[in-house]
Amino acid sequence: MKPLFIVLEGPDAAGKSTQLALLSRELSRRGIPVVVTREPGGTELGRALRGILLDPGRRIEPLAELFLLLADRRQHVEELIRPALEAGKWVISSRYTLSSVAYQGYGRGIPVDLVRELNAIATGGLEPDYTFLLDVPPEVALERTGTKDRFEAEGLAFRTRVRQAYLELIKGVPNGHVIDATGPPEEVCRRILELLPLA
Repeated sequence: MKPLFIVLEGPDAAGKSTQLALLSRELSRRGIPVVVTREPGGTELGRALRGILLDPGRRIEPLAELFLLLADRRQHVEELIRPALEAGKWVISSRYTLSSVAYQGYGRGIPVDLVRELNAIATGGLEPDYTFLLDVPPEVALERTGTKDRFEAEGLAFRTRVRQAYLELIKGVPNGHVIDATGPPEEVCRRILELLPLA
């Protein structure tokens, strides 16, 4: 079985970290070697950039924000994702290119074509095999959010734009699936597993 690159997308507080843990556990139980990671923050450079990007006390201009995320993504692909796939491991990442289109494109107002073009440069064209959009209404996400980072502190209007963007964008993603993430985490995980080629 060819190693798969799987991406979990969705708004803040959709349960991506929980699903990373559940999916990793289940795939490992089935004998599949798995690497779990996230953006930003999957590499040493990414962790430094994550601290800057999520700092609620820091003001970052939208295009500068995008460039920081792209720097993280480039390092992530070259240092972690490609080598893991080449070694025969599955990779599951919380966030990838779709996040930038939804957040920096539709959320921040950067031209979407520009975001896509820069994403392609940063990734060298590496696309996920499967993308799962964990969907929760903005009101639910707000209720789930405790201590707020710079993105989580955004208001309902921003969150609504991002969710609408995700729901539209996922329609054009090969092997892209919308998963209702309002239910129990185990049920969400089961629905994702049902869509993966595990036979």
